[in-house]
Amino acid sequence: MGVGTGRRLAAVAVVGLLGFGVTACGGDDDPSDDGGSTTTEAAAGGEVEGTVTVLAAASLTDAFGDIKADFEQANPDASVELSFDGSSALRDQITAGSPADVFASASGSVMDDVVEAGANDGEPQPFATNKLQIVVPAGNPGGVEGLDAFGDDSLLVGLCAEEVPCGDFGRQVLENAGVTPKEDTDEPDVRSLLDKVASGELDVGLVYETDVLSAGDQVEGIDVPEEDNVVAKYPIAALTDAPNPDGAAAFVDYVLSDDGQAVLEEYAFGKSDA
Repeated sequence: MGVGTGRRLAAVAVVGLLGFGVTACGGDDDPSDDGGSTTTEAAAGGEVEGTVTVLAAASLTDAFGDIKADFEQANPDASVELSFDGSSALRDQITAGSPADVFASASGSVMDDVVEAGANDGEPQPFATNKLQIVVPAGNPGGVEGLDAFGDDSLLVGLCAEEVPCGDFGRQVLENAGVTPKEDTDEPDVRSLLDKVASGELDVGLVYETDVLSAGDQVEGIDVPEEDNVVAKYPIAALTDAPNPDGAAAFVDYVLSDDGQAVLEEYAFGKSDA
């Protein structure tokens, strides 16, 4: 178990909307190849130096905050700079040449775009899974019971934008359930949508299970029926021309290690079976 794991479950319960300012989303399909559970000597032995710049989907905000702290404690001469946004927005930054060391996507197809552009260094590795959950404000003032609420004109309904993985994913869920959504807003990322539900601006939204957990008692979650839900698989990769290639490789390995996987599990991410 990594350094500081004892604080994490309590941190999840109180974090609320503190992380909402750094936004993004996650979602989608199956990345290729398999992930390992090995911690490199560099990650464990303090041999990494300099800044490691990590671009990550914002559904990873809380878990990667703890992974950053653990990695930096294991590597006192290194610092991790985290930048969270929607997976598609981060892809656009990478393919436009923005310098970074690591990309952790909530979407396999978005990572495929990075691979197609030749911007990855090594095969992307699946490292976590997630599922969608219906989210309502505390007390459920709209009386939402299930996915049918997304077709109800009398409710204020929110989804992520269609071009964002969580939006694409949410529409797949609603299509599986035979529901035509009548959304009042298409938010640019999952944390923005969660924020609006938590504040009472919306009666219902579709976000990730991990995001519902992060909001604590400000929201309530309603499970999506298993037959309608879709599993999001998250891939991670070091990037071509990384300013700190040793740091990039070490950070990726740390996320895939038993310590990194334990952090993700505590934040309700599932294990990837590749």
